[in-house]
Order: sequence, then C-alpha cells, then structure tokens
Amino acid sequence: MNSSAHNATDNTSALEKGRDLVARLNPPLEGQLAEKYDDLVPDFAESLVEWAYGRHYARPGLDLKTRQLCTISALTVLGGQTSPQLKINIHHTLSAGAARSEVIEAIWQMAVYGGLPAAINGLNAAREVFDELDARQD
Repeated sequence: MNSSAHNATDNTSALEKGRDLVARLNPPLEGQLAEKYDDLVPDFAESLVEWAYGRHYARPGLDLKTRQLCTISALTVLGGQTSPQLKINIHHTLSAGAARSEVIEAIWQMAVYGGLPAAINGLNAAREVFDELDARQD
C-alpha cells in the first residue's frame, strides 16, 4: 500500500498519531522540548512530534518495540555525542515493551558495525538509565 493510499484511509493527522505515541512512551516529552527549544525554533516540539513520531514511528510495517530497538542501535553507532538522545530512547524502548536484555543486545550488536568504543558508550548509557530506574524503585 503506498503512503497516499494509507493516508486516504486514515483521518488521524500525523500530529495526533505522534502525540498518541509520545503519550505512551514519554508523556512530558513535547512540553519539555517546547520549553527548551521553541524559543529558538518556533513550533520545534510540535514539528518533531509530528514528523518523527507521527510520520515515522507510527508507520505500519514494524512494531514500536522494533522501531525503538533500531533507534537505539543507530544512536549507538553514531557515537558518544548522541548519549542524551540514546538515554531518552532507551527509556522509550523499555516503554515500548523491550526487556533490558534486548536493549543490551541491540547495543552490543553495534560493536560489529560501530566499533567497541561506540558500543561501550551505549552500554554506559544503558547502565545509567537502568541505575536511574532502579533508584526510583528503592
């Protein structure tokens, strides 16, 4: 099915789809992005939610957990400068139903393609997220 045929049968806007996904993964995200960036780039947060979540993450063909595992893999390979986004997306991946072991395996697989330093940085980011989550449970 081409994208125009898909859009013709679905009256939900990309922004609504994106907001639905963000509500599932990280409810305060749009507000946090707006507070941090909308003064620099008006409507940044809404644009990101519409484009990334509403047009990409909401596409048919892959389930949300798989998309999130792909995202953390890509961010791992991109390297240490993506650590803030990697940590956010590790949270999202867990919210999408992935187990911690799946997150670790996706990151570790990237040692083959991004090198050991990238994988180690990814593992460090995962450890920080897991430690944060564990501290909340105490």
